Amino acid sequence: MPRQPLKPPMTTATDSPLSPLTPPEHGGRLRQAAAEFGIPLAQWLDLSTGVNPHNWQVPLPPESVWQRLPEDDDGLESAAVQYYGAAAPLPLAGSQAAIQVLPTLRQPCRVGVPAVGYQEHAHAWRRAGHQVIELSDADLSVEHWLADGSEMLDCLIVINPNNPTGRCWPIATLLHWQQRLAARGGWLIVDEAFMDVTPSASLLPSLNRPGLIVLRSLGKFFGLAGARVGFLFADKALRAQVAAQLGPWTVAGASRWVATQALTDSAWQMTTRAALPLAAARLATLLTQHGLAPNGGTALFQWVMTEHADCIAAGLAQQGILVRRFGQPASVRFGLPGHEHEWQRLKLALATLRCG
Repeated sequence: MPRQPLKPPMTTATDSPLSPLTPPEHGGRLRQAAAEFGIPLAQWLDLSTGVNPHNWQVPLPPESVWQRLPEDDDGLESAAVQYYGAAAPLPLAGSQAAIQVLPTLRQPCRVGVPAVGYQEHAHAWRRAGHQVIELSDADLSVEHWLADGSEMLDCLIVINPNNPTGRCWPIATLLHWQQRLAARGGWLIVDEAFMDVTPSASLLPSLNRPGLIVLRSLGKFFGLAGARVGFLFADKALRAQVAAQLGPWTVAGASRWVATQALTDSAWQMTTRAALPLAAARLATLLTQHGLAPNGGTALFQWVMTEHADCIAAGLAQQGILVRRFGQPASVRFGLPGHEHEWQRLKLALATLRCG
């Protein structure tokens, strides 16, 4: 008699791949906000992106990086190996490049994605014709879809720590899921865009496993989102497939040079790893003092679930402060202010909000 699957709570299948696909919204649309609210661009405080406000300071690149095509033996890969402690990184134009390519390398299959998380993952797999299953943060939700049976997932995407909830999965749990997926030729894809402050929680030391794919980025911790540099870590065959799809010169020469310098600046990295959690704790305290106790977060942002999310986002925007609003669940993500006057500006703006 066929097994009757139990439907876990808060788990839904998405629209079919034939349905219209609307690209996900993102933070950082500052020019759009400036036009909408009639506030000059220079007067905004952008807390919508989760990017380190005290970015690694970029020196002037040599002229050669503008005059020559990017070269693979320029030291970037070696710097990445040293920083991440894992061999054979594949440089990308941000981890977004891998997010878009990976779904094209498999025949249509069943893919689990976080119901609350960076939505480009689900969007890319849907667009490539896969069946996307939205999973809650509950262990039960994931375990159901990894149980033996016809409904088992073929691929699982984990954002670790999650953006925006901040949930960080234990290494042992992730490796258990990887083992179950690998047994049927599946993939575990772990997006570690916000992992740099807590490297001990990374799966990179466990790379030598079939079907394990880890994505990293310089955008958040290093504050270099505009450089568009990320890395894919996986087995040799999969790296070759991704590289073939991307073609040559995927990362600009200037970006490769900047990334190499940043990855080798261990003194800055150590100082920043110590400073960011303190700033995050200060932000959590400030929000709590104004009735917005965070429900989660990382060292680079705090996440608040509230039925007044629309009112809060609009009220802050009217004061020239941009935050990231989410519809499902209704919530707001606050990035870190940088300078003291920005902290005071946020404090004053929160005090004047009237959102119930």
